[in-house]
Parts: sequence; C-alpha cells; structure tokens
Amino acid sequence: MNVGRGDDDDVRGIRRTLEREEKCAEKVHGALKIAEGALVALPSALFMATDTGTVHRILVVDDEPDITALVAYHLAKEGYRVTTAGTGADALRSAREERPDLVVLDLMLPGHSGFEVLTELRRRDETRDVGVLLLTARKDEPDRIKGFTLGADDYLAKPFSPKELVLRVGAILRRLAAPPVAAGGRMVAGPITLDRTAHRVSVDGNDIELTATEFKLLERMIERRDRVQTRAQLLESVWQAQPDIQTRTVDMHVQRLRTKLDTAGAWIETVRAVGYRFREPPAPPRRRR
Repeated sequence: MNVGRGDDDDVRGIRRTLEREEKCAEKVHGALKIAEGALVALPSALFMATDTGTVHRILVVDDEPDITALVAYHLAKEGYRVTTAGTGADALRSAREERPDLVVLDLMLPGHSGFEVLTELRRRDETRDVGVLLLTARKDEPDRIKGFTLGADDYLAKPFSPKELVLRVGAILRRLAAPPVAAGGRMVAGPITLDRTAHRVSVDGNDIELTATEFKLLERMIERRDRVQTRAQLLESVWQAQPDIQTRTVDMHVQRLRTKLDTAGAWIETVRAVGYRFREPPAPPRRRR
C-alpha cells in the first residue's frame, strides 16, 4: 500500500486533532472533579491571600453539575479554595463544617430552597456573617428583593460571565475583610467620617449638618457597606416603621442626604426597583487625548 504526501498530511492532521481532544478532556475531567466536591488548591503563587496569608474558602451550591464545575473551576483558578454542595441540606452541613468565607448559592435546589438556606445561614451564629452571592436563573424583581431582604450580599442572574462572577466574589470578600467601623465609634468610608460618640459627620474634614434621622440613615448604610438595603429594611432599622407603609419617606431623606454630602453623595447608589447601596462610586472614564 503506497502512502502519498497527502496521506501523510492527513495523518498528521488527525494526530493533532486527537492531541487537542485529549487536552480538552483533561480540562473537563479536572472541572468535574471539582463538581464532585473535591477541595481545590492551586499553587501558592496563585492563592488569593490576605495580609496574614489566609486563603479564602468558597462554598459553591448548585444542583447542576455543569454549573458547579464551571463556577468552581474559575474560582479555583483565581486561588480560592473551593468546596461544593448539590442540595440545601448538604450546603448547610458544609457551611457548618467548612466555615467558608463566602457561599455562591443557587435558589432552585432540591429539598431546601436557596431562600431557606440563606435564612438559616443568617440565623446561625457561626454563619451569620458569611458572604452570600445568589447565582440563579430566577431574575424577576420579587426574587431579587426577597434575596436582598433575607441578607444576600449580591445577586447575579444566569447566564452569567465567569469573569464578572469572580469580580463580584472579590468585592464581597474585600468588604468583609475591611469593616468600616473603627475604634472609638468612628466610621470612615472614603471622604466621609461619621463619629458616633460626638454625633458628627464630616466630608474631607469639613463638618456637615445632619438631622438625627439623616445621621441614623447614613450610619445604617455605612454599617452595611456594599450590601443592598431595601426600602423596607431602612424603614424598619431607621424609622422603626412597618415595611408596608409608603416608601417615599426613604427616597426623600436619601435625596436630602445626598445633597448635603455634595460630591460624596455619589457613594449612595440607587439600586433600581430595590433600594440603595453605599459603596465607592466607579472612577470616571479617562478622556482621550
């Protein structure tokens, strides 16, 4: 049997294709190992560590193995240590045993729903302060509001960008690692300083005159920096009012507070159809020369 040059090219092409497929299979196998609940640890140079050298632990909860593998793979690639769970009961058990720094939580789970898991996480002393990112196909406004009301730190709808997911996880962990409350009752957030003891607020060192209600509103928002506050939550915590009354009260006070804070008022972000969030405003785009 004679093999010509064209046949050699075909053989080489098939060999290259098989090599690519083999490498792809290795990657998929690694991702599926993550989905099976294995603890993932990449080389130390890739760990996302704090100043004390601590590696953040993430619990990924989803009943779809493909989604679990995808999320866990991208988080592990950034240096996080990842464990997984496929049911609400497994999620609560893992949270109790593993003590993660953050939970990526789906809402539609077998057994206990994601809302029930979130409620239980916030109820328990050992998991009350854990970060929670809701990752779900349920993107309707009532679901988002319920999630934030129950204490979620952020909400990301499927389909999602893995890069955005990683960035959101990092933002939550930075907030948890750097609480704004300092010794002596002083809270500092960007240019804003709130002194609880002296009942004073200043922006860039200049005192700002606030009413008692405005002071309390700003205090509550800084306390939960980077977390969405629904109007109902603010009504209950600031005004001790029932959450079912008219919400224009909150909007009016936020508007006045922003005006008094001047440029620092940009730290109070409106979350459409939900409420407000206190966080550092994005940097303005650079002008092209």
